[in-house]
Amino acid sequence: MSTTIATYLIERLKQAALGHAFGVPGDYVLTFMDRLIASDIELIGTCNELNAGYAADAYARIRGIGCIVVTWGVGGFSAMNAVAGAYAEQVPLVVLVGGPRTNQRRSSMLLHHGVGEFTTMQHAYAHVTVASVLLDDPRDAPQQIDRALARCLSEKRPIMIEIPIDMVDQACEPSPKPISSGPPSSDPDSLGEALDEVMALLAPAKRPVILGGAELHRYGLMHQFTRLVEASKLPVATTLLGKTVISELHPQAIGVYEGAMSRTEIREIVEKSDVLLCLGAWISDINFGVFTGKLEGRQLILANSGRLKISQHVYEQVWIGDVVQGLADRIPREGLPHPAFESVSDRATKAPPARAGEKLTVKWLMSRVNDEIGDDTTVIAETGDSLFAAADLVMHHDVGFIGQAFYLSIGYALPAVLGASIADPARRPLALIGDGALQMSVQELSSLCRRKTPAVLLIMNNNGYTTERVIHEGPYNDIQNWDYHKLPEVFGGGWGRRVTTEDEFEAALNEARGKNEGPTVIEVILDAMDTSDALKRLGAELSPDKKRRT
Repeated sequence: MSTTIATYLIERLKQAALGHAFGVPGDYVLTFMDRLIASDIELIGTCNELNAGYAADAYARIRGIGCIVVTWGVGGFSAMNAVAGAYAEQVPLVVLVGGPRTNQRRSSMLLHHGVGEFTTMQHAYAHVTVASVLLDDPRDAPQQIDRALARCLSEKRPIMIEIPIDMVDQACEPSPKPISSGPPSSDPDSLGEALDEVMALLAPAKRPVILGGAELHRYGLMHQFTRLVEASKLPVATTLLGKTVISELHPQAIGVYEGAMSRTEIREIVEKSDVLLCLGAWISDINFGVFTGKLEGRQLILANSGRLKISQHVYEQVWIGDVVQGLADRIPREGLPHPAFESVSDRATKAPPARAGEKLTVKWLMSRVNDEIGDDTTVIAETGDSLFAAADLVMHHDVGFIGQAFYLSIGYALPAVLGASIADPARRPLALIGDGALQMSVQELSSLCRRKTPAVLLIMNNNGYTTERVIHEGPYNDIQNWDYHKLPEVFGGGWGRRVTTEDEFEAALNEARGKNEGPTVIEVILDAMDTSDALKRLGAELSPDKKRRT
């Protein structure tokens, strides 16, 4: 039986478990939006296309797929930075673009929202997606949709699908086949040889350590990873981007490794290992503390989505899921020798009681936030010191932490709160956002007010870009100060408080706990150069004095 292109596309998205889409209306996309609204997929309006992309990115990290719906030209280009971030961090995001009619594309007339060439946006998106397609022929539209979605789901990266207005309701023949989006097949010989070599290194090792990364989450391998960890009995650290690929309440979880930004005890265990088994972790500057990670002099095993690397040996066509499963099957019953270690949960301590009139510091604030985290909490950390400070928080469950720890786009967190709250409404978002970052995407606070989302937003007001000040001071780090706690009044929902002392923060947090009618904005006043312990550790490592001593 025939269907229409819009109906077919929407049904395929529903089969991929998409329940919501984020977007901004525009004349080229209105017809498709009507069809979307008539379906079971809820369309969430956002204040701009960039924020729609950030929200859909966070939604996809929790639900496995996200979607934005925007208009051709200005809408697509506005969203592109968010899409680039999703591409960089392997987030499966579908970008649906409503475009001009097919007959208009054959005209020499310039159309509004464009930049001259009709194909410019599609070509631009080809650099930040794994598929960028135009549905201008009903005969092959279903095949184009299926191929693009299959790549999105299997490679965990964005795709862009452009639908001309006159193609939305065009009849097409649906494909009866399901979308092929399963894991790739490993080459049996390469896999077997790779596993033999890994076990040959692990068996005689005295201080092996596991390092888990984001790909374990992206490919849904947390259960298999936990099985491997428990079979091995080894300590397991994670990268900042991979935080919560294992519950940090697990007795073998030692915390986040990020070079010099790591806690001393974590850094010593990882950097003194003789074999480091990196599963799904990316070797990036932020993951390894801005090049301060010291991993030379040990065997480094890197297993990523499509290959495994041991020293100079590279095994292609070896899928990470097969590596995790294969190693778990080969670990001896008694486990492996390992260094002594203290788990995150063992060293966790409660924050000292709030003191009346005591000025707030980042250190006390983070310890108090840590006490507030539970099974029903999702922490969203903004790029900057909020992200680095959050590294030492103890997360209770998978996807309990969301932070753009590789692409580092400032302004990500507030729209991400919207996406996370819709993806998992049973868990209350708690966001750590710097004042400078908030100013970049503050409009989306109105969406949280509109939906009465009971998020708790901690706005770290240190009067500008403190992380940049630590790197290099200059007048460009100064921003106009706002009355952030009054923003709920401006946007018409929720409530706000400004706090300067520990007891004021405690009172505000207690009040927020009982509020469920919109977001809570707690403006936290901090000294301009008060930073997290992680940033202080990094600054000490990179200081000119230390370089002269070493």
